[in-house]
Amino acid sequence: MKLFDSHCHIDFATFDADRKAVIENAYKRNVRALFVPGVTRSQSQQTAWLGDCDRVEVIHGFGLHPYFIAQHSDDDLQWLESQLQQDVHALVGEIGLDATCADYDRQYKFFCQQVELAADYHRPVVLHHRRTQPELLRVIKSMRTKLPDMPGVIHAFSGSVEQANEWIALGFMLGVGGTITYDRAKKTRAAIAQASVQHLVLETDAPDMPVVGFQGQRNEPGQLDKILNQLAQIRTESITELALQTWQNSCRLFYRS
Repeated sequence: MKLFDSHCHIDFATFDADRKAVIENAYKRNVRALFVPGVTRSQSQQTAWLGDCDRVEVIHGFGLHPYFIAQHSDDDLQWLESQLQQDVHALVGEIGLDATCADYDRQYKFFCQQVELAADYHRPVVLHHRRTQPELLRVIKSMRTKLPDMPGVIHAFSGSVEQANEWIALGFMLGVGGTITYDRAKKTRAAIAQASVQHLVLETDAPDMPVVGFQGQRNEPGQLDKILNQLAQIRTESITELALQTWQNSCRLFYRS
């Protein structure tokens, strides 16, 4: 069995002291590939951490995250385009809209411009959302006329059955993370339970989104098996079936370029 962590910030400074050990632990727990999103230009330009990740395959994304809106400049969009030109496998993400962050109008401008770049270069998008799914859906749908086949993943999906199915109808994957390990997340668990298994990918969002029982602790890609186990409890497929299908789904998404 091999697992693909489809969203992991292993490049963040919180892992600097023990990143190699964290990766070794993840490898022992069947993690064989990671998608590491970009969040700022400066963060993406730091690559020394890659030396700690030789046990797993790393897929890169490049994006300007709404959390860091104050750090982004128009020049960063030109830089992002240059990364897509240089790396035919690079995805656009993590990008999105966040209603709890400052300067929503500026977030929206950067988000739309990044989606347009993804469409221009035929790259999947990795979307962040917080109280913004309707707006994200509207923007993505508006791009369908320009590029009918623009897939992606709605990272850390939380929402209703109707929202899940709307993303799936657009060809998107649903990022399944630590949220489903909490009993209180009834709406999200119900949505994931009924969603097409061909549209589910596993993710930790390490160092964030810890699974139940690990609240307040740094999350790690080695926790991905706990999310898989919980997914098997709320669906009809076996752990083995879900591991294989989510691996194949991630490969279909991340290696399409």
